[in-house]
Amino acid sequence: MADTEDLRPEPLLRLEGVSKDFYGTPVLSDVNFSLCKGEILGLVGENGAGKTTLMQILFGMPVIADTGGFAGKIYFKGAPVSFKSPFDAIDAGIGMVHQEFSLIPGFTAYENILLNREPTRDNPAVEVFGERLATLKRDVMLNRAGGAIEKLGVKFAADTVVAEMPVAHKQFTEIAREIDRDRMELLVLDEPTAVLTESEADILLSSLKRLASEGIAIIFISHRLHEVTEIADRVVVLRDGHIIKDIPNDDVSVLDIASWMVGREMADTGHSAREQLLEGEALRVDNLWVDMPGETVRDVSFTVKTGEIFGIGGLAGQGKLGIPNGIMGLFPAGGKVLLNQYPVTLGEPRLALDSGMAFVSEDRRGVGLLLDENLDWNIAFGAMQTKGAFLKSFFGGFFKLRDEKAMAALADEYIRKLEIKCTGGRQPAKELSGGNQQKVCLSKAFALNPKLLFVSEPTRGIDVGAKKIVLDTLRSYNRERGTTIVMVSSELEELRSICDRVAIVDEGRIAGILSPDRPTAEFGILMSGGKL
Repeated sequence: MADTEDLRPEPLLRLEGVSKDFYGTPVLSDVNFSLCKGEILGLVGENGAGKTTLMQILFGMPVIADTGGFAGKIYFKGAPVSFKSPFDAIDAGIGMVHQEFSLIPGFTAYENILLNREPTRDNPAVEVFGERLATLKRDVMLNRAGGAIEKLGVKFAADTVVAEMPVAHKQFTEIAREIDRDRMELLVLDEPTAVLTESEADILLSSLKRLASEGIAIIFISHRLHEVTEIADRVVVLRDGHIIKDIPNDDVSVLDIASWMVGREMADTGHSAREQLLEGEALRVDNLWVDMPGETVRDVSFTVKTGEIFGIGGLAGQGKLGIPNGIMGLFPAGGKVLLNQYPVTLGEPRLALDSGMAFVSEDRRGVGLLLDENLDWNIAFGAMQTKGAFLKSFFGGFFKLRDEKAMAALADEYIRKLEIKCTGGRQPAKELSGGNQQKVCLSKAFALNPKLLFVSEPTRGIDVGAKKIVLDTLRSYNRERGTTIVMVSSELEELRSICDRVAIVDEGRIAGILSPDRPTAEFGILMSGGKL
């Protein structure tokens, strides 16, 4: 490797010992790599590996400075840099296309591409009122933007209004805006093909190769590993904030990258799939679609056996979170869902709860908890609202009051079972740590005694000790009560540790369903859009 490094030309970009933590939680640790002019670097890693944070540091995003900055050094064109804002990065010759569009919908493509860089011509009003009344050279803007679009190998009119464009043309407009900038030397693309069809992605990859041949360096971030192997000169793999591999793309396979991303084979956890022991059908989902922003579900079908722990995984934004949110009625959805062979009415959260389902949301603070209320009230509230539990009736049911004693007993039971660290059931939920708030959300769901429990990102943002308690609680609850559980998580190893089967979602569809003891790389291939 050292000999190969010696043969490379002087780097355009060099990172040395870049590290970053958010409020004491390490996100990046001692990241080192370099990139030369005209080189395409494929940057890959699972959700939470640190890719986005690394690019935020490079591009001078305000969130980095607002959270204490970063450690290490970045050199661009041989000089140390630490950009205070994206404008500084752009002025230096770095462009970035983010996952989320940053276009103005009411403007045309050419107006977006040349925004804040419009060529103007003077007129008599300028002499009196200043440059603000200068006239735009729209013919020049059209030609210039059209050239940038054409350079990408696509064809659409530069005067098309963005709001009227298909999503692929919006993506090409974003990229055209960056390559049109003067002195552009480094282009960062974060999941640029995620919204493109296969043929559109092929066009973009060919365009990027042409840009690289003209001397523009490219950092290409993608979960489509076959695209990385096709286009990249080098592959850098991030895992848990560390660089696991920095290697030339010589005979590197999708399987290799998937293995490096996910890590070693899962150690023996004592869990084995019970698929062959489970009978009956608890949940059937046919052709489900869900319109959840950022987590669109396009066409999902699967079945869950009675008493099973069924896992749903996949990369961020591929639709896994949309599945429980759609079935539970929190976002518009369609298709067919059967619970114990009875139809579930979509779009009605109360009917979903009444049917015997419960949901622990990934948004525990926004959806799962009444933050200003005490733990007694939080844990009992769902059962009180949907089942009329913990209420005392007076005057033949004409008047009802909360049964404070029963609520306190329930809270005490779950505080003990789940080892919730608190001062007692009267403590407000907002005063608890994230891990303990998650345990309260689980307690609230358990109190409903559901037939089927959806648990979404149950260990997000909590420490290792709390994670183990949450996962052990889910497993024991399933074994002791026979409750069917559907667990959605970005943590593949957690899914494999307690689930009987794991479905991987890619681009809003089920890419495959695997036994948890299948090789790690097979999960990585499905997550990256490949097929087994």
